[in-house]
Amino acid sequence: MARESDVTLVKASGPLVSSARRRLFAWWQTEARDLPWRFGRTSPWGVLVSEVMSQQTQMSRVVPYWTAWMEVWPDAAALAGATPAEVIVAWGRLGYPRRALRLQACARAVTEQYQDHLPDDYESLLALPGIGDYTASAVMSFAYNRRIAVIDTNIRRVLSRAFQGVESLGGATSPADRRLANSLLPQDRGDGFGSELETQPPSVKWNQAVMELGATVCTAKNPLCEDCPLAETCLFLAAGRPGLGEKHTRPRQSFTGTNRQVRGKILDALRRQEGSLTRAQAEALWEDQIQLDLCIASLDEDGLIEMAADGSLSLPR
Repeated sequence: MARESDVTLVKASGPLVSSARRRLFAWWQTEARDLPWRFGRTSPWGVLVSEVMSQQTQMSRVVPYWTAWMEVWPDAAALAGATPAEVIVAWGRLGYPRRALRLQACARAVTEQYQDHLPDDYESLLALPGIGDYTASAVMSFAYNRRIAVIDTNIRRVLSRAFQGVESLGGATSPADRRLANSLLPQDRGDGFGSELETQPPSVKWNQAVMELGATVCTAKNPLCEDCPLAETCLFLAAGRPGLGEKHTRPRQSFTGTNRQVRGKILDALRRQEGSLTRAQAEALWEDQIQLDLCIASLDEDGLIEMAADGSLSLPR
């Protein structure tokens, strides 16, 4: 397999890219999932909420949570005024609940610094609590129609396979990943859109379509190459799919028995018990009391629970 440093960038104006782009755009027009935050149907804040909720979480799980969340807290000011306990309860079983508190911290910053209007420049977005490069880029592209490369795991996999002919090995986004994404990003000129996607510039349409393809067709272990709109131009498929599924990163840890499972049990119990647990109720949640105490301490440190002197637990007020 070619090393990352050996990979040569393709020309965005070349025939392979032009053909792939036409095929991908046609596929996106008919196959894009009808998610409630797409196609201009929500505010920039709604786009941000969808991106935070979707981190490490399947879209199918996110939709009902996002819909319920936006009904209660439709903008940053509404979320800023909620209690942390309300936010944690509403986050439910989305996982990684610290994201909920970071999102509320972001809402408070937007309310205080920008009068409840999510900023529309990359640097200001990046300076908000809990917002990294991917989320800032996604908001700039999907909410504000700006020409900027959006790079997540799905996009990296599709671009590496289709235009380099090599497997994406995971890990952090590299400078080579960024150069490739920027080299392939369309210029924002007229490009013959269709129906509900007419208002999207080509770069936005490209980011969304490549991401969608990686999530639904060009998956990590079992890509549906027979259904892929890029099959006729894909360099990876033409090469026999070398190294399919290989990763730099370690295999994902089993959930059962992990601290993450124990933390989840504690938070679920607090939600069911109206935000409070006695020490005896907490001890009944997990047999290994040492692990339980470690997880309680970590939840307290993360600001997700509060511990009283008698050992009882509650959601933060």
